[in-house]
Amino acid sequence: MGEIVGAGLLAHVPTIVLPEETRRALNDGEEITLVTGLRQLREDVFAREDYDTVVVLDSHWATTVEFVVTAQPRRAGLYTSEELPRGMCRMPYDFPGDPELAHAIAHFAEAHATFITAIDDACLPIQYATVNLWKFLGEGLPGKRWMSIGVCQTGDMEDHLRLGRALADGIAATPGRRVLLIASGALSHTFWPLREIRDHESSDPRHIFTPEARAADEERIAWFKEGRHDKVLDTMGTFWTYRPEAKFFHYLMMAGALGDRACVARARQYGAYENAVGTGQAHLWFDRPADGWTGAGSPASATVPTAHRPV
Repeated sequence: MGEIVGAGLLAHVPTIVLPEETRRALNDGEEITLVTGLRQLREDVFAREDYDTVVVLDSHWATTVEFVVTAQPRRAGLYTSEELPRGMCRMPYDFPGDPELAHAIAHFAEAHATFITAIDDACLPIQYATVNLWKFLGEGLPGKRWMSIGVCQTGDMEDHLRLGRALADGIAATPGRRVLLIASGALSHTFWPLREIRDHESSDPRHIFTPEARAADEERIAWFKEGRHDKVLDTMGTFWTYRPEAKFFHYLMMAGALGDRACVARARQYGAYENAVGTGQAHLWFDRPADGWTGAGSPASATVPTAHRPV
């Protein structure tokens, strides 16, 4: 039986892969703590030997009629971003995938009344929400499998929770699998207009687009640190007012995999809460509690029998 051994809500902003001198020039001479935080997270978690697969819930990859899981045995190439080719240009990536797990996840689509397809096409584009984090957390660690799942732009909150439940069941059904989940994306996500954006490139959160958006982000960070995923989920309607990246679907998929509102995992923060041209960014990591993600002493996928989950 496989299990989820750790999970994180992590920022992937382009700034983190810029040269250090450029990062400092944009940030009043200081290094951004999103970079130092990822370096520490690699040392604390990703450099260990107690996991074998990383699943990235990619907020930059939007599908339309189904959820898609990458199923290639290996992904390799050069990545240039169509959004910011000046800063993310010809970045090499090369890592093994996990076809067995991808197909196991897709197998549970019907049980959760959703639509999931595993795709092994070598030409399937990759997104920087995956590549940027792999550069910090996966590059140079041979044998660690990485795979991605996109958000579905026609889905709602319940659809993304269902994907998470299928993800947890697929992991549980894959013998011996020890998995880390990454919800790759931001908190509030409104950019400053082009003619103003260069006045707000510092990481100082005073540059977040509105004080209300900053307050909403900081409230949720506090809840995550308390293990109150129920509060985050129960107030999604309010949080959508502040336009979280991809409607926070990356987090909702992760939450579905960890037990929905029953999840009690507490976050530890790597680096500070920072601005990225108006958007709220943070690295929050959740270790699996000793008595299980939901405090029940068992994996999240086993806390609610499949046949009794709402459809």
